[in-house]
Amino acid sequence: MKAIVQDVYGTADVLALRDVPRPVPGDGEVLVRVRAAGVDQGVWHLMTGLPYLIRLFGFGLTKPKVPVRGREVAGVVEALGTGVTRLQVGDEVFGTCDGSFAEYVCAKEDRLARKPRNLTFEEAAAAPISGVTALQAVRDAGEVTVGEKVLVIGAGGGVGSFAVQIAKAFGADVTGVCSTGKMDLVRSLGADAVIDYTKDLFPAGGKLYDVIVDTAGNRPLSLLRRILAPRGTLVIVGGERGGKLTGGFERSLGAPLVSLFSRQKFKAVVSKETHLDLEALTVLIEAGSVTPAVDKVFPLAEAPGAVRYLREGRSRGKVVVRV
Repeated sequence: MKAIVQDVYGTADVLALRDVPRPVPGDGEVLVRVRAAGVDQGVWHLMTGLPYLIRLFGFGLTKPKVPVRGREVAGVVEALGTGVTRLQVGDEVFGTCDGSFAEYVCAKEDRLARKPRNLTFEEAAAAPISGVTALQAVRDAGEVTVGEKVLVIGAGGGVGSFAVQIAKAFGADVTGVCSTGKMDLVRSLGADAVIDYTKDLFPAGGKLYDVIVDTAGNRPLSLLRRILAPRGTLVIVGGERGGKLTGGFERSLGAPLVSLFSRQKFKAVVSKETHLDLEALTVLIEAGSVTPAVDKVFPLAEAPGAVRYLREGRSRGKVVVRV
């Protein structure tokens, strides 16, 4: 089968389309015929091995432990491993796995759910990581409720575009922060107000927010606290602006400690994709409350270009690879 493979850490130049053996599902796994694969920031981190901190978590010290890139997947169940009971051959599914930039991939059953009926495979592939991360940020960490004022920083990106829609579905008044070129997208997602961060760092008038979901990771806590309500919650999703050692994740590591000395709450989200949250996301999608914002679709052979495009920050929503 064809797959996008790398032998060493590096830029997108290390990615190559090759023939590799078709995987065989093990206990609790299913073989998925991949139809589309999402491109998230995690793909870049695993491709480059940066920040170095991630290499200590079993991803490979000197080279990638799993050579095939890609984590988000949408496709059709081709075969079942032993112990699989929830899915059947022929089911259209979406979820997460290791190595989705390939014609076939094995995925754990508990990381998959049936694909939302109203989505294409490309749209479904955009949802598993970014959508579930946004759901956990808004619902679990932020505990957003009806009438609350929510600020989403990075609203035009993968996680941010989902966070805007999910917060609106929960009845919040949502303000999105993004660049000039993404303002129309964020408005179309249902944001009540949109701030162009290239012109206005913070909104005028002293408005305070009950929940801030920061998916951009490039503003210090001291600045965000100024627009957070006295008992508000700041939710930090990842970090992309730090050095090679921690990559900006020091904000996520340190934020909970600040909560010990403040009425304001600071929470970091490290998402864990499960079929239960994929199914919860499906309910919102099939109800029409959430729609994946897909900016651009690349063919499998051009997956390196898809990763470059994402990392350049130009994407309006999600980038997807069609297989």
